[in-house]
Amino acid sequence: MTLDVQLVGTTTQMAVVTLRPGQVVYAESGKFLFSSGDVAVETKLSAPGEKSEGGLGGLLRGAVGAGKRMLAGESFAFQHFSTPGGDGLLGLAGVLPGEMRHIELDGSTTWFAEKDAFVAAEAGVHFDIAFSGLGQGLMGGEGFILEKFSGRGSLLIAGAGDFIDLNPADYGGTVRVDTGCIVAWDDRVQYSVETVGRLNRQGIMSAVFGGEGLTLATLRGNGRVILQSVTIEGFAKALAKNAAKPDQQGLGAIGGLFSGSRG
Repeated sequence: MTLDVQLVGTTTQMAVVTLRPGQVVYAESGKFLFSSGDVAVETKLSAPGEKSEGGLGGLLRGAVGAGKRMLAGESFAFQHFSTPGGDGLLGLAGVLPGEMRHIELDGSTTWFAEKDAFVAAEAGVHFDIAFSGLGQGLMGGEGFILEKFSGRGSLLIAGAGDFIDLNPADYGGTVRVDTGCIVAWDDRVQYSVETVGRLNRQGIMSAVFGGEGLTLATLRGNGRVILQSVTIEGFAKALAKNAAKPDQQGLGAIGGLFSGSRG
């Protein structure tokens, strides 16, 4: 039975899930919004179906998996949602204003996503942490730690800003992207981080004043890639800049005047 998911909203989307008896959805902590009263919630160290329940060995396996997620910056435990009676309502979303995607895994395709993209998944979807290589992590700043999804069922991911779906095969087989713009891609696409340009005057100018650095992510193959219009780094910088007090932005007395403060 396919999971009933509706993506609601525009600039900040949420997933409204209709849970039926026998269906289980698990999510990272912080992604839950609301539920009807007949939805049961349990917190566990593992995703549904993982061999980490029961006995000391199961507990240790669960702890190892949780420790692996913590090393990657993910939540220590999962929240499991189910309904013992009739249909239940469940609301989930990402942590930043942006779009969501509902991806249906058929058991033959594996998906990879940047850290923090995962919102929730159906019980048949296996969650794991993948490492794309130390060199890529040092070079690109992102992409070293990846989320990996396989199995069967519904997968919900989220990002910042608007999404666009691309296939590198439609553009000569290769697409180069700011590492912060990548949300997810399937296993028919090869991901790497490469140096762009030379370490010369022009390359340094591009890095310092162009804001792109000397590395970009390269995506090759014939598969689906999901990109986002806002990078988390850019979003954080914009918040930090606009959160500064008026006098910290050089407005001084003028800022105080218009803010209503009196000397």
